[in-house]
Amino acid sequence: MFKNFKTKKIIIGDTKINLQIGGQGKALILLHGYPQTHICWHKLVPALMENFTVITPDLRGYGDSIGPVPDSENQLYSKRAMANDVASILDDLSIDKAMVVGHDRGGRVGYRFALDYPERIERLAVLDIIPTSEMWERMLAPGFIAGYHWQYLAQPNGLPEYMIGLDPDKYLKHTIDSWAKIKNSFSKLAMNEYLRCFRKPSVVAACCADYRAGASLDWHNDVADKKARKKIECPLMTLWGKRDGRDNIDNISIWQEWCSQPVVGYAIESGHFLQEENPEDTLAALLSFFR
Repeated sequence: MFKNFKTKKIIIGDTKINLQIGGQGKALILLHGYPQTHICWHKLVPALMENFTVITPDLRGYGDSIGPVPDSENQLYSKRAMANDVASILDDLSIDKAMVVGHDRGGRVGYRFALDYPERIERLAVLDIIPTSEMWERMLAPGFIAGYHWQYLAQPNGLPEYMIGLDPDKYLKHTIDSWAKIKNSFSKLAMNEYLRCFRKPSVVAACCADYRAGASLDWHNDVADKKARKKIECPLMTLWGKRDGRDNIDNISIWQEWCSQPVVGYAIESGHFLQEENPEDTLAALLSFFR
């Protein structure tokens, strides 16, 4: 699926990051979301690698990346820890600065990277998210129902790990089907990869640790940055899926509060998975922004 890409493993402490790298030009890092892997970018990378050196890691604990055993303080799967992984990837590849695209959880890693390492990012695109603290603080009853996984996956003491482990295939398929608007958008090869990885208990544990961090440390770090008026300094574009429940969110204005430069972006005819449901429009937006 990633023709002319090379697989690389990068050791970062007790974490081993699996990534694919290919193409030529400026570095462009693509960060996937939940419950997927770097495979989610497979429809975009053939065109992107003509213009950029494309780097597609699996987030720590996801896919074929090996993450640390989750800790009770939720630090090891915080977006700050994952942003440090991005910096370590650049160090290993001898790259000073990169452009970043992040979808879902990867978008949260992306904007944390922009806040913590402003000197190492040129441009940032975030797909179908608003900042974590904004998400929690704006969530009303419909959002709690549609976004039930935010609360469910953050439950302590191994409850979601146990319940998902009873039938991980059914849980993953339900999640992807219920978040997608354009049906039959997922190739069989991609789905098989998502299923293969999600069957690993360590991956489910990492996903839950990720969401526990989102409900605690990530939220607190966002609040602290906003209170300190810390801003994302690089140009930012936000894209989101045009569907019920998202069209009434003013993504541009929300992100503008976090950025020192004017924010651009618009809705894509899609559900949550823009890069697989509508790769043509998503690719056009990314190329326009990053070129």
